[in-house]
Amino acid sequence: MLLQLFWSSIFSFKMNLSQKIFVYTKIIRPINVVITFFVVVVAILISQKNQTEISLIILASLAAALTTAAGNIINDIYDIETDKISHPKRVLALGLLSPKEARYEYFVFNLLSAFISIYISITLFVIVFISSFLLFVYSFYLKRIPLVGNLVIALITGLAFIYGGFTADNPNAGIIPAIFASLINLIREIIKDIQDVEGDAKQGIQTFPIKYGISLSKRLVAFFTIILIAFTLYPFVKEIYKIEYFIIAMIFVNPILVLSLKFLFGSRENSFNTISKLLKLDMALGLIAIYFGN
Repeated sequence: MLLQLFWSSIFSFKMNLSQKIFVYTKIIRPINVVITFFVVVVAILISQKNQTEISLIILASLAAALTTAAGNIINDIYDIETDKISHPKRVLALGLLSPKEARYEYFVFNLLSAFISIYISITLFVIVFISSFLLFVYSFYLKRIPLVGNLVIALITGLAFIYGGFTADNPNAGIIPAIFASLINLIREIIKDIQDVEGDAKQGIQTFPIKYGISLSKRLVAFFTIILIAFTLYPFVKEIYKIEYFIIAMIFVNPILVLSLKFLFGSRENSFNTISKLLKLDMALGLIAIYFGN
C-alpha cells in the first residue's frame, strides 16, 4: 500500500513538473523565439566580411532569442484581461501560470540575455538593453498609443539586423534588411491590432483601428505595403544586391505582399491569421533573397 502511494506520488510529481515546464515554455511563444534566433544568425551571415566564429554566432543569437522570450512574457502579463477575449488560450489568460511566476521567468531571461551579450561586447549589451527596455515600455504603456506601439515593435525587429551587423563587425550591412524587417512587421502589427479590436476596445486600449476605424487601418496597411514593394527594388537598382535577390523578391516576396492585400480587402473577415502567417513567410523569403543576393 505504501509502495503504491509512493509510486503514485512520484507519477503525480512528474506529471505536474512536465505540465509546469510546458506552460513555462508556451508563454515565451517558442516558435517566435526560434525565429528570432535564426533571424540573428542570418543577420550575422549576411553582414560578415570574414568568417565569424560559430560560438559567437550562437551566443549572440541566443541572447537575442532570450530577449524576445522575455518580451513575450511581459506582454502577456500586461495583457491578461485583453487576452481573455482576444487570445483565451494563452497560459496567463487560462490561469495555468500566475503573474508572479511569469515575472520570475521574465527577470531570469532578461538577466541571461544581459550576461551573454555583455560577455560578447558592450555594444551588443547596449542593443539588448535598449530592446528589453522598449519591450517593457511598449507592454506597459506605448501599445495603448495609436501607431506608436506598432512603430516601436517594428523598430525592435529592425534592430535585430543592426545587432547582427555589429556582431559581424559590419553594422552597415544590416541597414537594408533592418528597413525591410521593420516595414513588414509594422504592417503585421497593424493587422494584429485590427484582429484584436474587440478585446482591446473592452479594455479601453486606443489602438489605431479603434481610434480611426478598420477601414482607414486597412488603407494604412496598403500604404506601407506599397512602400515596402517599392523598397524591394532599391537594393537591386543601386547594385547593392545581385540578380538572385531580384528574382526571389519579384517571384515570391512581392506577390505574397499583394496576396496579403487581396485577403485584407476581401470579403472574409476571419482572414487576419492567414495574413499574419503570410507576412511571417514573406519575411523569411525576404531574408533568403538577401542572403543569396548578397
